[in-house]
Amino acid sequence: MLDRDRREGDDVASMTSQMWNERYAASQAVWSITPNVWVEQVAADLPAGTALDLAAGEGRNALWLAERGWRATAVDFSAVALDRARTWAAQRLGPGADRLATVVADLLEYTPDAQFDLVLVVYLQLPADQRGTILRTAARAVAPGGHLLVVAHDSDNLAHGYGGPQDPAVLYTAEDVTADVAGLGLDVVRAEAVRRPVDTPAGPRHAIDVLAVFSRAVKAAAGRGRRTAAWGE
Repeated sequence: MLDRDRREGDDVASMTSQMWNERYAASQAVWSITPNVWVEQVAADLPAGTALDLAAGEGRNALWLAERGWRATAVDFSAVALDRARTWAAQRLGPGADRLATVVADLLEYTPDAQFDLVLVVYLQLPADQRGTILRTAARAVAPGGHLLVVAHDSDNLAHGYGGPQDPAVLYTAEDVTADVAGLGLDVVRAEAVRRPVDTPAGPRHAIDVLAVFSRAVKAAAGRGRRTAAWGE
C-alpha cells in the first residue's frame, strides 16, 4: 500500500487555506483516492447512516461512505479540494451524488448544525491546543448510538515509523486523543498505536498510526439498545 496519506516532511500545520488550494490545484489527486485502511476496517460493518468527515481534503473517505449508502458531509478549508470531491461524487455516484455534501470552513471555527452516526478525523496533524479544540467539536457531533474515529500519525512514528510529518509538535498518541475528548459522554472502544504497511522504493516499511474509536451510548429512555460494532466488543 503506497503511503499517500501524508508525504514525508509535510509541514501541514503551517499551511494556510490558500496554500492548500494551490497545492490541490497543481495535482489531479494529492492523496490516495481510496479510503484510509483504518476507516475501511472500522466502518465496513456499520449500518449506513449520516457521517461527518472533518479535514476531509478531496473527500476520499466521505465518498467511500457515500458509495456504501451513507449521507456524508465533508468539511475542509480548501475550496479546491471540495470542488474535486463534488466532481468525483458526480462521476462515481451518478444520481446519488447528493449523498455527499461539502462545507468549506476553518475547523477551529466550525460548529456542526447536527449530530452524526459517524464522525471521522483522519490525519489532522496540528499542535495540541488546536487539535484539542477540533477533536472536542468532533466528539460533540457524535449522535447517540454513533461513533467517533480518529486516525493520525503517532508520536512514535517519528523515530520508528515511515513518512508523515517530521515535526513532533503535530504528532500525538491515542492517550492524547482520549484525554482531548474526556468528559464529553463517549466510551472508548479502541485506542492504540497500530502499524500500517507501506510500500517504498527501498522495500516494505511500516508507519505507526493512532487508531482511536469511541461510541456514544443510546439513552435508556429512548427505548433502544446500545449500538456498538462487533470490532469494539
